[in-house]
Formats: sequence, structure tokens, C-alpha cells
Amino acid sequence: MHEIDFSKAKQEGMGFQFPGDFEITAVGPSSANLPVRVPQLLERAGLRVLHESVRHRHSAAGNFVSVTVSFHCEMREQYDAAHVALRADPDIRYTM
Repeated sequence: MHEIDFSKAKQEGMGFQFPGDFEITAVGPSSANLPVRVPQLLERAGLRVLHESVRHRHSAAGNFVSVTVSFHCEMREQYDAAHVALRADPDIRYTM
């Protein structure tokens, strides 16, 4: 099996390529209206949300929902800001 040297890949510009479109998923309680709120939170953080990409899925018991949204970033700092903005919301349990 071929191992990837991530430090070398980073130096060579592999991995995330900016500018580009990226996806983020936020998970929280079903009652929190996250399919509407997640795109709003990303826009408030200054990101260009690709609204046609928004999708969500409820957990088996229906207590939680995961919301996945694509957005455009010019630079890495914007990608990081997306996670920070969503994690700052008390209804969002985690992002990935």
C-alpha cells in the first residue's frame, strides 16, 4: 500500500485547492430548523452558499438532522470560518 506524506502533499499544493467549492455538514436537533439556518449562518459569515446544493437527512429516530451545504471559498481562511460560524451556534452539535 502506498502511504501519503501529508506534509509533502501540502508543500506541493495537493489537498484542498483554493479557490473552490466545498461541502460542510452540520448536525443538530431536528427541532432547530437547521436546513434553513445553516445556509443563513454561512452567508452571515460572508460565504457564497450554493443554495441548490442544500440537503438534509433525519436520524433514524428523528431526533437529529444533518444538513449538508456547498459553498465557495477564495481562500483557506474562509473554509475555516465556515466551521467556526456553525460551531458557534448552540444548536449545532458538530460539523464535518
